[in-house]
Amino acid sequence: MSLNENDVLPELVSLANQLPFEYADGDGIDFEPHDTFMSIEDTAHWFQAWTGNPNADASKFRVFGQDGTGGYVAFWTVRPGSDLLAQPVVFLGSEGETAVVARNFYDYLWLLAAGIGPYEAASYSDAPRVSQPELESFALRNAPPARTATQVLQDAQAEFPLFVQGIEAQCR
Repeated sequence: MSLNENDVLPELVSLANQLPFEYADGDGIDFEPHDTFMSIEDTAHWFQAWTGNPNADASKFRVFGQDGTGGYVAFWTVRPGSDLLAQPVVFLGSEGETAVVARNFYDYLWLLAAGIGPYEAASYSDAPRVSQPELESFALRNAPPARTATQVLQDAQAEFPLFVQGIEAQCR
């Protein structure tokens, strides 16, 4: 199978996805990065099944990873004309967890640096986390200035307070 340009991750996403994500027996990051974006067709099929709605619109999601139970992390392309890395990062969990976890990919890197993956951000961001020194170093090089996980999560929720309701409105 050959890749098309819609499948290729931005370089920074690809580099971040190649870093080690320490699971630490559940105290670390539950994240399985993808080498490419999930195809648009597969994303649409999954989202329609996930919502139980054959008309649900997944066109704004670009899936680039998942957690161990099959929940997906994606860019939510809601900023017209903005670069993909400037789009919010969302989590759509296998058990219905739904959240905007970061306003953009740069903020997302700071969540990872704090030992919080997309699943953890959506489900239990206040739990103690295992530090991720390689991810922190990567964030320092690629997403200055440093931000705390609390800042990242608060800013994402403040900017996109209606995300969950929008997803729930598509569920049947």
